[in-house]
Amino acid sequence: MGYSDLDPAVHERRPWNAGQNVGPKRPLKPRDIWAIRFYLDEHKRLRDRALFDLAIDSKLRGCDLVKLRIGDLVSGGSFRDRATVIQQKTGRPVQFEIMSEARKSLEAWLRRRGGTIADFVFPSRIDYLGHLSTRQYARLVDEWVSTVGLDKREYGTHSMRRTKASMIYKATGNLRAVQILLGHTNIENTVRYLGVDIDDALTLSERTEI
Repeated sequence: MGYSDLDPAVHERRPWNAGQNVGPKRPLKPRDIWAIRFYLDEHKRLRDRALFDLAIDSKLRGCDLVKLRIGDLVSGGSFRDRATVIQQKTGRPVQFEIMSEARKSLEAWLRRRGGTIADFVFPSRIDYLGHLSTRQYARLVDEWVSTVGLDKREYGTHSMRRTKASMIYKATGNLRAVQILLGHTNIENTVRYLGVDIDDALTLSERTEI
């Protein structure tokens, strides 16, 4: 049963987002990335280090990241240079690269994890045949950012997705490239996602001499 807007109870209820930052989550900076890597290595968190590195490289949404299977990343006993997945949200394929840091951490994790190409890269703690849940992934991100002194209210799973995309945009100003990497259907989504504003546009324009 619902409430009427005129019911007193509606105005007495605490808003679901009270005290929360529900705007765009901030991307990590390079020093934050290395601080988190150092923390995970120091505590021998092989799974989390592999998950973190792959989240940064892949730029995938959490729902797609946790569903990756070993066969998506490995072929013929070697890591793929590039992997392709079908996005749950759009139903469209998106490619991503697997860089050296992710390769090393994934290799260490999969050696420990075992399994076949049909198994999930990051299995559930409850059902080993299932995959890590998006809720647990979000909890891990909260823990990672908190351990290096960041405010977890300002960061989230989308921080992992935005980090490398934001770095690429700042280095190149190429929105179309970032759109392709994020798998957005139109560039307006990419503009909103990156938080591109008039200052960014003017800065890019000032770099161009005619």
